[in-house]
Amino acid sequence: MKTEAGKSEAEPRPEKPEAKPARRGAKPAEQRLSGIPVSPGIVIGTIYDTTEAPAEAPRREITANAVELERTKLQDAAALSRKQVGKLKTRLTVLPEEAQEELEPLLDAYILMLGNSRLLRGARKRIGEELLSAETAVQDEAEAIAQAILAAKGDDKAGLNRRAGEVREIARRLTRNLTATPFRSLKGVPAGAIVVADELTPADAALLEPGKIAAVATEEGGADGHTAIMLRALGIPAVLGCHGLTAAARRGDMAMLDGGAGIVALHPDAATLTRAKAGLAAQAKERARLGKLKTLPAETLDGQAVELQANLEIPAELPLIAEAGAQGIGLLRTEFLFMNRDDLPDEDAQVEAYRGILEAMGQDPVTIRVLDWGGEKDMEALAEGVPVPTGPNPALGLRGLRLLLKRPALLEEQFAAILRVAHLGQVRILLPMVTVPSEVAQAREIYERVARRLRRRGEALPEKLPPLGAMIETPGAALAADAIALEADFFAIGTNDLTMYTLAVDRAEIDVAHLYDPLHPAVLRLMQFATEAALRLRMPVSVCGEMGGNPKLVPLLLGLGLRSLSMNASSIPRVKQAVRSLDIDDCARFARRVMEQSDPKRIAELVEEFAARTSEK
Repeated sequence: MKTEAGKSEAEPRPEKPEAKPARRGAKPAEQRLSGIPVSPGIVIGTIYDTTEAPAEAPRREITANAVELERTKLQDAAALSRKQVGKLKTRLTVLPEEAQEELEPLLDAYILMLGNSRLLRGARKRIGEELLSAETAVQDEAEAIAQAILAAKGDDKAGLNRRAGEVREIARRLTRNLTATPFRSLKGVPAGAIVVADELTPADAALLEPGKIAAVATEEGGADGHTAIMLRALGIPAVLGCHGLTAAARRGDMAMLDGGAGIVALHPDAATLTRAKAGLAAQAKERARLGKLKTLPAETLDGQAVELQANLEIPAELPLIAEAGAQGIGLLRTEFLFMNRDDLPDEDAQVEAYRGILEAMGQDPVTIRVLDWGGEKDMEALAEGVPVPTGPNPALGLRGLRLLLKRPALLEEQFAAILRVAHLGQVRILLPMVTVPSEVAQAREIYERVARRLRRRGEALPEKLPPLGAMIETPGAALAADAIALEADFFAIGTNDLTMYTLAVDRAEIDVAHLYDPLHPAVLRLMQFATEAALRLRMPVSVCGEMGGNPKLVPLLLGLGLRSLSMNASSIPRVKQAVRSLDIDDCARFARRVMEQSDPKRIAELVEEFAARTSEK
């Protein structure tokens, strides 16, 4: 079969199933196709097939006097491709956080490959030396790079396939632009449809609307590719690698898809529909059961209250927060105010944005993180006058609080806007990318200066200023937590970046992604150190990374002393369910046992064993 990367594998491909001819007027017989289960969920709906015309690009040689013309065509196609990928990045703000975290690094990699990359340098060289057309040169160079990647030694074959697929995907985009071949369109997909395609690229998956499309089934693809990860993040039931699907399915056909079992049934018979409806009822029952938790307290069996809050990316997610029963917003990312615009939002524009969020939240607490810009985000208005990281490690450059202290006017304006609406609710302010206590002290000096200026101006501020906290997301901050705690009012542990910086692993880098492990003892010890530093001063401390939204990790986090978790709104019901099944003393004993371990695999086994025991109670 074909992998998502497009590389043919050794095992033979089964023949496409042939539907038996139906009698005129008779209902077609059920045709059951098996694929790879990618994203769970049962759906009954109608097929909407989407085809993408192949780019007609036969091998073509050129004459020497056409070299510059072909190189110019290649340059123009690369520029157009960069623009298209840039537009895809603007789409990210309306996707769930997990989908953004999967797609943003990939799109950034695409943009790099569309710059002065090995692919384009090699293609330009082939045009001149081998007298090939631009599209032929691109295809030859991309395939040479992909084959070199796939030939690399290592056990991470899925990772190598993804990496080769990324190169082929960029070549595909360049070829379509060089030949003026249109891309797949998903604009006409009706609500409730099961989208069927030969394959979907990650870029296609980014255009899917989770609230509109019921499910996805493709002829090609695998469980480990970017598209599969995207579909799971979007929560869209999906079956990939379903051979014979595009030949058998027709637009408008009734179908049943089971994303957990990897089954697509075309023209389902009565028995299949009965089983599917029973599965749908079970899904609805589970949602209802979790829904009942909304009004119940997040409290352990022995009466310990745990605060469960939501992370907010954009205001459009506010209804999800209310639906999940969150106890406020534990992390409001303010980057949405600065994204995809040519100018900076002024103080009044920021006031209106914060006012709308605080009014929607009532008296529930809201923690607003000031701008966390790291050069990798698409913020053209900020780029002017700010050195944009151009080296291989922008994560280690001018970003977060470092940037804001270098351009204090940005921080002053954001502080002023937040303070002007602070009387509307329970507000806290969070500083990103803290590494040393002096950064918090400098920020507090600016904060208090802004407050004095606003009071002189007659603005209505709370008598007591909102707390000013620090994100603990670097090893330096964690190890200096006892000193930072003397400058900050609260901590928020960002486990995603803390894991990345501690292990020197970017999980978007295929070659090292398997080393990214939040259960690594070093990460857990840094979390423990920071948590204990806060608790000694009776200072609030929370987790606002992905670990906080994983029900299996809740016992460990509670055992380490944490009582406040912030996560995606969709994770809150299951985390609350986990909290209500636990006893704090059991969690503390479990955490002590985990912290005695030195092997991440053994820690993962202990986590699974504890989760299994808890679920049996």
